[in-house]
Amino acid sequence: MNDVLIEAKTLAALPPDSVLVVDCRFALADPGKGERDFLEAHIPGAVYASLDRDLSDLSKHGLGRHPLPEIGAFARTLSRWGWHRGQRVIAYDDAGGALAAARLWWMLDCVGIAASVLDGGWQTWKAAGLPLEHGAAAPRDATPVELDFDPARVVYYEELDRLRGQPSTLVLDARAAPRFRGESEPIDRAAGHVPGARNRPFSLNLEADGRFKSPAALRAEFTVLLGDRGARDVVHMCGSGVTACHNLLAMEAAGLPGSRLFAPSWSGYSSDPARPVATGD
Repeated sequence: MNDVLIEAKTLAALPPDSVLVVDCRFALADPGKGERDFLEAHIPGAVYASLDRDLSDLSKHGLGRHPLPEIGAFARTLSRWGWHRGQRVIAYDDAGGALAAARLWWMLDCVGIAASVLDGGWQTWKAAGLPLEHGAAAPRDATPVELDFDPARVVYYEELDRLRGQPSTLVLDARAAPRFRGESEPIDRAAGHVPGARNRPFSLNLEADGRFKSPAALRAEFTVLLGDRGARDVVHMCGSGVTACHNLLAMEAAGLPGSRLFAPSWSGYSSDPARPVATGD
């Protein structure tokens, strides 16, 4: 299993002990909904990951709405889930991977843990008529987990300021086009985008049925955006560093690894009124 995307029936056929399945369903407007949905029904053997509690550290200030957790906290989360070396992690949600399966996949990739996202997510699993489990996840024995995080995978403010002035850098914003253009901003302090950024809404990575486009189709689309640049010249962002991971995942699926994440994203960047803002295309 070397692929970053996995089919529902392929997952169902795997020995349960070989994978750790993580339900990442989350609703920005109702942060408790994902966990309630998990209790109602989930993939058998899955544990639940809250974007706010497990995949972010909301105590950090000035780093956007979903700051990355410290590596020690992430290790403790994996320990609580009972993850052990040799297990591949399979993440899924009900938003095409955007909330927040791709975020977990990227965090795991940054610490060298093999992971995949369930292509088509929860909807595909149910549509296939595969087994369901109800109620809370069974208690797990804590496991010893030590992680090393590669800080080069993340960009923060000073580096972004330096990089965005270079023609070789491509900043890709995964937000919907109206928010990128500054026509609407329902959440953050200012409307618009980082000057010089390009828009690649994460929804463009998906077919109408919520599954990812083929690797060839994704590669063709991202190659047009890249031009003469390599994947390592790309810095992804979005509203808070979550849906940007969808573009990171899509590029990886397309055979274009090595791009990076501007973790604070627009919510962090726009929180400082001194930073320049662009509007339009």
